[in-house]
Amino acid sequence: MTTPTGAATGRGAMTDVSPWTRGFALFAAVLMITIGIVQALMGFTAILRNEIYVVLPSYVFGFDVTAWGWIHLLLGVLVAVAGWAVFSGKLWGRMVGIVLASLSLIANFVFLPHYPLWSIIVIALDVAVIAALCHYDESAADRA
Repeated sequence: MTTPTGAATGRGAMTDVSPWTRGFALFAAVLMITIGIVQALMGFTAILRNEIYVVLPSYVFGFDVTAWGWIHLLLGVLVAVAGWAVFSGKLWGRMVGIVLASLSLIANFVFLPHYPLWSIIVIALDVAVIAALCHYDESAADRA
């Protein structure tokens, strides 16, 4: 697969970008949009019906469940927007995606006692996103 890079890099040459590289970027984008939707649903659930979640009286990170709902809703929207940017091929989307997936992973780890199943699923998806976005290196094609 070739990509014109003349206007973007000022080189006027065609560079080969591995199909694996594009595949990992597409994989990360789809996962980020999925994570964003799941995380937003977690947030809406916590905001609207917070009695679904377990509230631990002596938990170190014992925020109000409604506060967790707003955190998850905000993270979900941001991760989905960054996923769309990765899908569009934006460099800032990959950088922001790594940061937001890391924040999402930490938030879900801390939220783990409240709803373990959803948290574990989102943590696993966040790890996959971080791996895929760190693997994506379009500059490697320029060196070939």
